Amino acid sequence: MGVLKRKGGAMPYTVQKTTNIYQGRIFDVFVEEVALPNGIVKNREVIRHPGAAAMVPVFDNGHIALIKQFRHAVGDYLWEIPAGTLEAKETPLECAQRELVEEIGYKATDFEKLTEILPAPGYTDEHIHIFLATGLTEAEQNLDDDEDLELRPTPFEKTLDMIMEGKIRDGKTIVGLLLAKQRLS
Repeated sequence: MGVLKRKGGAMPYTVQKTTNIYQGRIFDVFVEEVALPNGIVKNREVIRHPGAAAMVPVFDNGHIALIKQFRHAVGDYLWEIPAGTLEAKETPLECAQRELVEEIGYKATDFEKLTEILPAPGYTDEHIHIFLATGLTEAEQNLDDDEDLELRPTPFEKTLDMIMEGKIRDGKTIVGLLLAKQRLS
C-alpha cells in the first residue's frame, strides 16, 4: 500500500479518488475515497482552506481589542479577536497586518507569533496563525462590504472572565487570549 504525503507528513492510508463537489470563494469541499490501513475503503469529506491569521491586539493601557460580529453559521453574535483568511501568496504575518487595519482600524508596530492551531481537523485542513499585536496606532478601518463589526476595547482580565462565563465561545479567541495572557505575565 502506498502512503500519500501531505502538508505535515505522511498519511497512513491511500487516497484513491478525489472529487471536488463545491468550489467556493473562500474554501473548496472534496470527497476523498480512502483505503484505510485495515483495507476498508471509506469516503471522507474534506474542506480545503487557504488558512487564516488572527491577532490579539493589546492597547498600551492593557485593554484587548475585541470585536462582536454576527456569525451566520451559528446564528449568533460572537465576541472574537480580529482574524481573516490568507490571500494568495500572502504570509500569515502579512495577513495579520492587513486584517488588523481592515477590521479594527489600527496598525501594530510589533507582532509576535503565539501559535498555530487546527480549529477542526476532523473535516478541514485550515491552519490559523495567532499573533500578539502591540504598539497599536490608529489607521483607517477598511471593512469588507459584508462585515458589520462592533469594536470594544476590553480590560484583559474581563476577557478572561468572559471565557469562563461562556460569553467568549470562539476557539481561536480563547486560545489567543489564554496564550497572550501567559506571554504577557
